[in-house]
Amino acid sequence: MLLKVGGGEVDRVEFLESLAELVAGMEKKPVIVHGGGKHIGKYLEPLGIQSKFHEGLRVTDDAAIEVVEMVLSGLVNKRIVGALVAVGIKALGISGRDLGLIRAGKLEAKEDLGHVGEVQKVNARMLKKLLEMEFLPVISPVSQDAMGTVLNINADHMARAVAVGLRVTELVFLSDVPCVYDDVHKISKLNKKLAEQLIETQVIGGGMVPKVRSGIQALEKGVQKVVITDLEGLKNYLDGNITATVITL
Repeated sequence: MLLKVGGGEVDRVEFLESLAELVAGMEKKPVIVHGGGKHIGKYLEPLGIQSKFHEGLRVTDDAAIEVVEMVLSGLVNKRIVGALVAVGIKALGISGRDLGLIRAGKLEAKEDLGHVGEVQKVNARMLKKLLEMEFLPVISPVSQDAMGTVLNINADHMARAVAVGLRVTELVFLSDVPCVYDDVHKISKLNKKLAEQLIETQVIGGGMVPKVRSGIQALEKGVQKVVITDLEGLKNYLDGNITATVITL
């Protein structure tokens, strides 16, 4: 399993402890990819760097990318790693830059997004070596291009790319909501056609859009199961009681 952890709750000790205990109880440990957008904004503001977004992606100039790397690959990454290590898990915090794990390229968009990247290649062989040594990789989405230029990748996009590269069976997007909603109703199964309809009508919006689309792309490239849920929903899912949203093609 690849588990994508949103960055919104990693400043809550209770969340980290519950996550660590849940992972500790899993017979086969997952690979973890995490985000941290909430924390980036928190540290940019005192520096007078305004957060600007284009289609859900943070516009990241030269000054902002330094903060992004410090927050994601430092603060957020080590909080997750620390919680896992505290319960006896051999967690290893790395970014896409370490070990040449992720080769990225600048993301081309309608406007210049600065240091925003997209995954070009995943070094799955290196990740598999870490897994063979029984390490649990905790991956920050900060990566670099062939020239060493630092690039920030949307964590949902990173999770999809790593899941496909490793050929994992399951990809779980851990959110702060138990499932995807159609206005007020829970959606237990979400296929590609319905997903695009709900995105077009803005029923699905914000940070849920890259999760849904990344999940569909992962399925198209061989991942067998994609789930969107929160921590409690993940517990239920692991127990065989699915209360989450399962994405299908």
